[in-house]
Amino acid sequence: MGAFVIVLREGFEASLILGLVFAFLKKTGQSERHAAAVWSGTALAAGLSVAMGALLFATVGELHGTAEKVYEGSAMLVAATVLTWMVFWMRKQASTIGGALRAQVGEAVASGGGPALALVAFVAVAREGLESALFLFVSVGDAGLLPTVAGGALGLLAAIALGIAFYRGSVKLDLRRFFLVTGLLVIAFAAYLIVGGLHELAEVGGGEALELAGPLAALAFASACGWLFVRGTRLPAPQRQAA
Repeated sequence: MGAFVIVLREGFEASLILGLVFAFLKKTGQSERHAAAVWSGTALAAGLSVAMGALLFATVGELHGTAEKVYEGSAMLVAATVLTWMVFWMRKQASTIGGALRAQVGEAVASGGGPALALVAFVAVAREGLESALFLFVSVGDAGLLPTVAGGALGLLAAIALGIAFYRGSVKLDLRRFFLVTGLLVIAFAAYLIVGGLHELAEVGGGEALELAGPLAALAFASACGWLFVRGTRLPAPQRQAA
């Protein structure tokens, strides 16, 4: 469930960004000329995300005993921090990301397109992909490899299908509700990771106090962040397409 929701949200964010890029290029009559550059940047970002995931798994495979627990516990806490930062960053950027992205694409086209456009797509997709890789890595320890991979794959397929349908205008989607619900779920998953991370660290010397502090810290974290997120969410009203 966690892998599905995280990859769905991250993948859909990437789809929205790519949709904005292609909509701008189509509107300015540049889509045929520069589409290949955008897809090249997207492919490089996807490759980097896969490589990062593989590196994380390969690294933990070389560790054993105490070192492995410290590594996994630290990774869970880092993932919780990154995921929480991600939902608040997206909330802050939601109202201006369209205009800012169009300005970036416009500057890239003016400078000749090609590498500049590929870089815009690469940065946008790589951010979502690396966050997904980090979360999937820390999820495997609890859910297992097969359920995590299956959930992530289903989330990615759903995100791609939803992004295409939204771009083409064949579905209506309340972006505010979508990002509000998924954002709260991400915060809940981050709190769960805090419990897991502190549990791993407690087993290598943190003591019973750290073990008991995990659920309390997670509850306080989820309550505070959830309240702040709901209170400050100001996302666009329902839209029909990404243009």
